Amino acid sequence: MTEPRDHPFVAAVKPLVDAMGGELMDPAQATPDDVVLTWEGQELLAVRLPQLSDSLDHILAALERRHGVPLSQLDRKSKQDVVRILEARGAFSVRHGVETVAGALGVSRFTVYNYLNRENPSKNTPA
Repeated sequence: MTEPRDHPFVAAVKPLVDAMGGELMDPAQATPDDVVLTWEGQELLAVRLPQLSDSLDHILAALERRHGVPLSQLDRKSKQDVVRILEARGAFSVRHGVETVAGALGVSRFTVYNYLNRENPSKNTPA
């Protein structure tokens, strides 16, 4: 991005873009799928949003940093909490989301479904 990175607007949105796993870029490089942000009537920057599957990997990495250990080393209750957080963030709407989460937690898909059902018993476990 060629715009000054110390602009107050850039400084304000950068933590959000980083948390999403997005990329800041010059508006001139934006594609139709990018989000162009304006400041005082001028296009200041563009945000390239990540693919959903990349977002899940980014969220898992952030949760790992938060816990300070690989997610597979967490105790059962902590893993259930992680699944609850991921469900709230839509992780299981991503294709292969359950498999990705199960791999990161070091558990089976069945265990992830059990954690999900424990939180919301009205959901059915897939066959």
